[in-house]
Formats: sequence, structure tokens, C-alpha cells
Amino acid sequence: MSNLQPSTLRVGRRYRANRLAGPYDAIVIGSGIGGLTTADCLSKMGRKVLVLEQHYTAGGFTHSYDRNGYEWDVGVHYIGDMGADHTMGKRLFDYITDGRLRWAPMDDHYDRLFIGGRQIDLVAGPKAFADELKKHFPDEARAIDTYLDYLAQVSRAMPGVTLAKIVPGWASGALRKLTQRRAPDYLNRPTKDVLETLTDNQELIAALTGQWGDNGLPPDQSSFIIHALIARHYLHGGYYPVGGASEMAKTIIPVIQQSGGEVFTYADVQEILIENGKAVGVRMADGQHIHAPAVISNAGVFNTFGQLLPAQAPHKRFYADKLQQVQRSMASVCLYIGLQDSAENLKLPKTNFWIYPDSDYRSSLEAFLANPDQHDIPLTYISFPSAKDPSFAERYPGRATIEIVAPGPFEWYADWADKPWGKRGEDYQAKKDAYALRLLEKLYEKMPHLRGKVDYYELSTPLSTDYFCRYSKGEIYGLDHTPERFEQDWLRPKTRIPGLYLTGQDIMTCGVVGAMIGGLLTTLAVSGLKGLPLAKKIFVG
Repeated sequence: MSNLQPSTLRVGRRYRANRLAGPYDAIVIGSGIGGLTTADCLSKMGRKVLVLEQHYTAGGFTHSYDRNGYEWDVGVHYIGDMGADHTMGKRLFDYITDGRLRWAPMDDHYDRLFIGGRQIDLVAGPKAFADELKKHFPDEARAIDTYLDYLAQVSRAMPGVTLAKIVPGWASGALRKLTQRRAPDYLNRPTKDVLETLTDNQELIAALTGQWGDNGLPPDQSSFIIHALIARHYLHGGYYPVGGASEMAKTIIPVIQQSGGEVFTYADVQEILIENGKAVGVRMADGQHIHAPAVISNAGVFNTFGQLLPAQAPHKRFYADKLQQVQRSMASVCLYIGLQDSAENLKLPKTNFWIYPDSDYRSSLEAFLANPDQHDIPLTYISFPSAKDPSFAERYPGRATIEIVAPGPFEWYADWADKPWGKRGEDYQAKKDAYALRLLEKLYEKMPHLRGKVDYYELSTPLSTDYFCRYSKGEIYGLDHTPERFEQDWLRPKTRIPGLYLTGQDIMTCGVVGAMIGGLLTTLAVSGLKGLPLAKKIFVG
């Protein structure tokens, strides 16, 4: 069932050329959390920053939308490390929102894995996490304890990896080599290879990697870096922003405005302006040229170097070659569900469900992608946002929402890519509805009491991701987090083109906090020595 109506949940001010109030010290292309973090931090240093967002609302994958009396978050399902003020993620959020963003804890059993016929809960707290796994795998206590130690060792190695992103080029190579010598030898190996040195129990390995959808690569393909960062990120539980994901942009934008900056929506950047070999501004879709000494792209490396950088720009060929060395991350579909009753009455949990047909993640994924009609869905992720957000019942009384995410390659929907959003025809809608019904059945299998309770649902596809977020293949995590990706020294804030910088999830890693750290690194790259107090405040505390 779909009744497409415009959303009214909008954050940011609509762009008009006559609303520009330059000169600006920096222009940020895109209002994802990485771009907003950069703009916010620079604003707190007294810079006047302009953020340009082509969507009708700011926030990138942290935006929310409402329709038919319901509200959903498009990309934020839970955040880790928000329960203690000393964590870097919490310090950074408090800094960029002036402490206005509040967090609600999920259940201690924050992730529930259904692997074949087996149910395994991931429980908040290192000891509780280990104890719960040991109940299921009593002969694997040593492997589980060693695994947790591995996560800690990766965490200790990351400052060197992070710092290498912003030190001058002449020092970066030396720092990378020093980090590699001091880091564990498994740091950037494939996740499954690392875990198979700890145990040959494939069921345990499946349990330890049951969150692989958080980076989009099955464990035999992902780098242990991204696996360890995600697993440790949630080790003390999951948290949800009170008021929904849109509260992130709502609490950040006023900080940007305090220094005279602005966040414009409907602001379509067509090209980065290059003069005398330097980035000096942007050209808008309405032909307006906006100038600033720093241009910061939060649009992703494929958009930045493939679409926005003009053909005559210096180093265009260099970056074109580099783009051949990275891959776009997975694309997905998301089913947005509305129910006419409260989360409490419907007994919706503050726990995420991860549903897998078996423990062989790679084989299940490949079989499904090759023949989706004949094979079970290899990964079904179910989130209950209205249960997680304590303000939802007050804002939407007698209503509840559920979101279901599953693999959905762009190629499945490519035949409709050139048709306008909301007008892609009955055959496109039929294809979406067929998948939506399969996902609803996954929900009913685990929560049969919800059958007959669904009031409204609609499925987004990679075409939606392209339309709203400008990821042309629907890639939700930017770049694939393979070991090869983490060897790319050019994925850093400062580009070879003077005045042009990158920010967001392609700098470090995917995820809200990963993109925020990318935003912080870009701030430090732009500000130089003036950024040292900020670096100390966030990294040291």
C-alpha cells in the first residue's frame, strides 16, 4: 500500500540566490552528518560557513520524513557509545549540538540474531556480552575472550590510522608504516580470516559477525578494521536520539548560524569552480556562482571527482584512476511500516532483529542475488523506532512504526532509473509490492501478533537513495570497507587541489560516528594549527 504525498518534516532553509549573505569562509556540499560536523566545528572557530543541500531537508542519511501520519528515520537505527560522556562519539555530539541532543538507551539485549533456527542476543557490557555468548558456545570461552581482546587492540591502533589522514603528505607514509609495525598483524585482514584463527566453529563466527549489515559486506570480504570498530561501538549498548534522527540536524544548524552561516535546502550544486588550479567556489543549478576560499565536499568521492570536478581541473585524471581502486558499497531496500496503535500496546521491543536463513552469509547472499525468487532473503534487519524513541508516543499518539532493511541491488530497478520519482509506473510498483510482502512475512514470522495490524507501508529502493541522497547506485555506506579500501592513502580530507577538501564517511568509515569523525578530521585539515585545541578536546577529553 502506498499513497505518496509530500513530506512536511523539513530541516533547513530553502535556497534562493537573493538569500545568500556572503562572503563565506567555506562552502560545504551536502548536509550529511559529516558535512554538518565540519560546518559546525568551523563555525565554532568563527568561520562563516555555507552548507548546500540538494534535498528538501537537511541531514543526509540522518534525516527523517513523515507521511500518512507516521514518521520514519531513513538511515539512523541506533548509535553506540552514547551512554557515557567520556567516549569520543558522545564528546563530539555534545560539542556540535551544544549538548542539546538527548539519547534514550535501547534494551540491554540491543541486537537479536536469528541464524537459522537459533536465537542469540548481543547484550550490553563486555562481560554480559561474553557471558551470553558462552551460554550458547560453552566450549568457546577462550575464543570469545580473545575476540574481545582483539577488539580492544584494534581500538588502540586506530589513533595512528586516524592521524595519518591529516598529517602532511611527507609524514603520512612514515606514520602509516609506524602504525603498521605497532598494530596487530590482523588489523586489516578479512574479518572471517581473523576469526578463523580463533575458532573453527562457524556458528560462533556467524554470531560474532551478525551485525555485518552495519557495513554492508559479509565477513569474508570486510576488513577486520570495520568489523572491530562496529562491534566495539555497540559493546556497551545501543542508543536512539530522543525526537528521532532529524534532531541531529535540528540541534546542529543553530550552531552554524551563530557565526553567520546557513544551511540551504533545494540547493543543487552542479560544479566546483576552479580558477588558476584552485577550488574557489561552486556553480549552482540556477547558474549562480558562490565563492569561498575552501570548498568541502560531503558528496562522496564518486560524485566529487566524477561529477562535480570539471574536466579541465588539475589532477582530474589522477582521481579518475583512483576511483577504479574502490567499489561502491551495497544497495538496499527499506520497508517503512505504520501501525495504528502504540508501540507499548503492540509490545514492540527496543531491540533490533537480524534474521539470517543460515550461518553461511556469503553463499546465502550470492544465491539470493543470482535468483531472488528461488532463494530466501539472506539478511533481514528489523528496527522498531517508535519503541526506541520515548517522545514518539507524545508526538504521534496511538501510532507506531517499524522499518525493515534488506539487500536490493540497483540493477533490479535500473529499468525505471530515468523515470521521475513517484511516477515510475505500475510495473515498478508491482515489483516493489512483491518484495514488501516478503519482508512483511519476515516480520510476522517473529511477531505473529502484528498480522492484520499494519495500516500503511511503502518500500524505498536504490532509486530513492539516488534521488534523495545522490548516491547513483543506491550505495548506503559510500565505499566498500574491504582491506584494499583501507590501503587507499588518497582517501583523506585534503585533496591534491588547493582549496578542495573531502569530508564524511569516505574519509574514515561508514556510520554516523564514523562520518562525524571524518568531519572532525576535515575541520583539522582546513584549520591547521588553529584546530589543535579542538583536537585535544575531542580526542583526549
